[in-house]
Amino acid sequence: MKITSPIPYGKQYISEDDLNAVQEVLRSTHLTQGPKIQEFEEKFAAYIGAAYAVATSNGTASLHLCTMALNVKNGQKVITTPITFAASANCVRYCGGEVVFADIDPQTYLLDISSVEKLLEAASPGTYAGIIPVDFAGRAVNLEAFKQLATKYNLWIIEDACHAPGGYFIDSKGNKQLCGNGKFADLSIFSFHPVKHIACGEGGMVTTNNLELFKQLNRLRSHGITKGDDQYINSKDFAAGIANAADFPGWYMEMQQLGYNYRLTDIQAALGISQLTRADQGLERRRAIAANYFNAFNEKPFVLNQSGVVEGHAYHLYILEVENRLGLYNYLRQHNIYAQIHYIPCHLMPYYRQQGWNEGDLPNAEAYYRHCISLPMYPTLTDLEQEFVIDTINKFYHA
Repeated sequence: MKITSPIPYGKQYISEDDLNAVQEVLRSTHLTQGPKIQEFEEKFAAYIGAAYAVATSNGTASLHLCTMALNVKNGQKVITTPITFAASANCVRYCGGEVVFADIDPQTYLLDISSVEKLLEAASPGTYAGIIPVDFAGRAVNLEAFKQLATKYNLWIIEDACHAPGGYFIDSKGNKQLCGNGKFADLSIFSFHPVKHIACGEGGMVTTNNLELFKQLNRLRSHGITKGDDQYINSKDFAAGIANAADFPGWYMEMQQLGYNYRLTDIQAALGISQLTRADQGLERRRAIAANYFNAFNEKPFVLNQSGVVEGHAYHLYILEVENRLGLYNYLRQHNIYAQIHYIPCHLMPYYRQQGWNEGDLPNAEAYYRHCISLPMYPTLTDLEQEFVIDTINKFYHA
């Protein structure tokens, strides 16, 4: 069997419905700051099961908005995982906070709650402000357990759910808890990058059940400005003696705090709304692909660990841990299979090494990195293409 077309690790799918949705906006009167934004927010919140959603320009902007809304200050410490995209940590640095990495669970690849608890136990009260767990690869963090820990130490939680829209874990009562539903995290964030489950080109979303945080996020994503007809206006110093918001002229606005332009466009929102209609179909296909990989590589001697078949896993990535990872990576590329590595541990990046982190600080994360490789995973991956990927890996190991 030979397939000559390149097989990437991830890829977007744009349907005719997607194209029609975008064209409809292009023919409308609003390309940005129009009605599609709120429509996307409301439909995404309903899909996730959260009370509120705020659309943003990208996932990194979502993270930055969250740390601003939670008032991260200079010198405050926040705990996160080293196995994530750098933005999960960088958002703390944007606000002047200090990032503290805790090690991962070597079986799940998720932030290890026992490592987090050891950090908290060793610190004086008030040292840490919050925790940023990541639903890495699409596997949902047990946020119920993290919430208990956060409550004990008076911490907030930002859930980085960029890999896991539609993912879930089972709580202590046997109920499904969807990633981003706001039951255990103060804020959750999502990304709509092309390789994600919902592709808008760029884009992000913050979900929450906290009305005050929702209001704050809305202001911060748009320069910190509140318009006179905005239901969330809170200034007591109305201009020109105007007594209430209902009497505000249309031009009146207040910059109440320093914010950013982190807005999504109606073009992207329309694409997101269309993609959301088939999100469950995409999840079903991802889980079928994951099951095929698991069955193909289960008990293979060259496989040290793999993502496996896990209830609630959203499978943004399917990961193998293997011996001779570099050799396999290069061999796959020679056969037009473009696997990827997720991720170089954040604490070993030059920037964070300058903050005092060193090799050997987080042994589980470092061991994982030496062996991990992400296989092609996207809903339009065909059975024939997946079979070619599996056969090529087996040939490399003479399995």
